Amino acid sequence: MTSLREVVATPTIYDVAIVGAGPSGSACAYWLAEAGWSVCLIEKKHFPREKTCGDGLTPRSVYQLQAMGLEDLLKAHGHKFHGLRAFGFGASLEMNWPDHPIFPGYGYTITRFNLDGLVAERAESLGATLLNGVEAVALLEPTDAPDGSLKGAAGVLVKGEDDVAEIRARYLVVGDGQNSRLGRELGTVRNKSWPMGMALRGYYTSDRHDEPWIDSHLDIRDPKGEVVPGYGWIFPLGDGRVNVGVGLLSTGGAWKGVNTTKLQEYFVSQTADAWGLNDQSCCGPATGGRLPMGLALGPRRGPNTLTIGDAAGTVNPFNGEGIAYGYETGRIAAAVVAETLLADDPSLLGLYDERLESAYGDYFKVARAFVRIISEPKILSACVGVGLRVEPLMNELLAIMANLMRNDKKGPAEIGYRALLRLADVIPERAYAMLLGGQSAKGDILPM
Repeated sequence: MTSLREVVATPTIYDVAIVGAGPSGSACAYWLAEAGWSVCLIEKKHFPREKTCGDGLTPRSVYQLQAMGLEDLLKAHGHKFHGLRAFGFGASLEMNWPDHPIFPGYGYTITRFNLDGLVAERAESLGATLLNGVEAVALLEPTDAPDGSLKGAAGVLVKGEDDVAEIRARYLVVGDGQNSRLGRELGTVRNKSWPMGMALRGYYTSDRHDEPWIDSHLDIRDPKGEVVPGYGWIFPLGDGRVNVGVGLLSTGGAWKGVNTTKLQEYFVSQTADAWGLNDQSCCGPATGGRLPMGLALGPRRGPNTLTIGDAAGTVNPFNGEGIAYGYETGRIAAAVVAETLLADDPSLLGLYDERLESAYGDYFKVARAFVRIISEPKILSACVGVGLRVEPLMNELLAIMANLMRNDKKGPAEIGYRALLRLADVIPERAYAMLLGGQSAKGDILPM
């Protein structure tokens, strides 16, 4: 592993500097290094390191890790599962991941403590310079941002335990998380009308640590018994522990004032007997954070800069999944930067926005509308209460929520998704109409 002192001793202008060695940054470094470009990957913590996360890898994540040659390590360090077990309003349902021509029919659970270093070290094995315990503290020679884009930069100023250095690069990619310090310096802002998530998780020992399902509770309640917009989860880790957490989904501050610590405690108490959760089995205090969703952070491109993963707000509003979209946006960014380097034409960075829009634009539009709907407890109760008693409907909804629709056929999930896309712009108004007896939030009567 390269030390900062070694980098200081041999100054280099890298093709690409990447800040943050989580899923997005490490994937970006892997694909660029694999293509032969000089890359410096900067991570402020030392691997292995803790990271607040649900620790679940859906088939989309597994597919990306397979492509990087890492599934054998997943098998060694993770726990394989075959689907989702959903609970809500007195019903439950076990659902296998849908068949898909590209994505596998299974997922893994693995702590980020074990996972993130695997990808970063794979990038390093291909020639990337990996700096651990080194924090990027400022942009080097920032340039003004053109209208609607990020600033440019000649690289980043970094600080290690004993050294300060300049990491210079032709292109800078920022993937240091949703609370991105450099992202804000580059000029990113959050669209406050789009979904924000809040999640809290803790670890417990449990005799059920190796079950083949991940559990999702779709009717979490506050201590007063009121339904709140979100979900609770229990993910078996296969190592004697389970990951237990709650996630809140909101637009317009629907969970403002909710005490998430109390909500987590109440959810644990509701599932304690079934899973053996108690003070003795608790492995430590719960930790959490906020998650901008559905491309809510932008702009994402500058003259020679890009943001990826959580720094670009790419968490899926349907289910709170962020790891897959970190890997995918890192890979998309790597391809765009490589094309830009080959052509020596910085204007080609514009392809990044185009490819994000092609990959996620319509899907996140539907997901954002979905979150607005389930923020209303009456609608959430009606949808979940009925849906969990209709297995075919829930199987198709799982395919949509996990973004596992097929391109090679038009089955019920694909048809349903297209219908939701057509309705996405009017769903919020129709939701209010349902609640207000046919009257919109503006007071107009809507056709039902």
